[in-house]
Amino acid sequence: MKRHIEFAGLLLVMLMSACNGPVSQTDGVSMQYPAENLAEDTYEPGEGWRLAWADEFDGGAIDETNWSMQVVDAGRFNDEWQRYVASSENAYIDNHCLVIRAVHESDRHGKDQYTSARLHTANKRTFKYGKIAARMQLPYGNGMWPAFWMLGANIDENGGDTPWPRSGEIDIVEFYGSKDNAVVEANIHYEGANGRHANMGAVRHKLDDGVFAEAFHVFELEWGPESMTWFVDGEKFAETSIVGEEFSELHKDFFILLNLAVGGRHSGRPDNSTRFPQYLYVDWVRVYQRD
Repeated sequence: MKRHIEFAGLLLVMLMSACNGPVSQTDGVSMQYPAENLAEDTYEPGEGWRLAWADEFDGGAIDETNWSMQVVDAGRFNDEWQRYVASSENAYIDNHCLVIRAVHESDRHGKDQYTSARLHTANKRTFKYGKIAARMQLPYGNGMWPAFWMLGANIDENGGDTPWPRSGEIDIVEFYGSKDNAVVEANIHYEGANGRHANMGAVRHKLDDGVFAEAFHVFELEWGPESMTWFVDGEKFAETSIVGEEFSELHKDFFILLNLAVGGRHSGRPDNSTRFPQYLYVDWVRVYQRD
């Protein structure tokens, strides 16, 4: 009887995948991608905001006038376990969404056993101040570390002359599946008055019900000359002043990044409870400016 039940469960997952898109299973929980609320987008930026740039991912391929895909060896950033590759297996368009797909390439867990993607707008689209927003469905489970974030356009990693953290970093949303699948975090990083790395300190937002992998949510940053404010689905959860000489790098041009890391010093590690592939679905990315 047990084998019949297991086969029936597997058949159900296969049918769901065939009819509706990929399914990610973790600890016996199935997450459907894209989520059912994909078409239920009612987002409005609010009064006083005009659209300055957007990618709605409506084409058949990733728009190379907006995005570049980084190629990065495993371990280069934060002791992460994935390789970032420029492959259509790891980043592609599906259901008018950008999909970043993390793949486990072997039957063991460890460095260089996974591939994923890291996309950015460096040297193509840069921004200073405004409302930066994305509607996304996150992955789920131990070791998953997706991020929607920004780096200073002058960073030496992408052809500039300024090292991190002096270039500045804005984390619009980070998610750590090993911590809590219902929690996202916001932060900023910069060079403090003592010349060393400083940060705001991660501020958490927890869903009242469910986990972030179950549906699309809107993540927003409002960035002005005096402050930054973060929102999830229109609910404010973090705010910080950026007035002062130590914040000078946060008043320059930045570019946008989207990536899905696997493991890392800050995120925990995937294990046998983490089922691959894992997915980050991005319905759209938009930048608004004040009228």
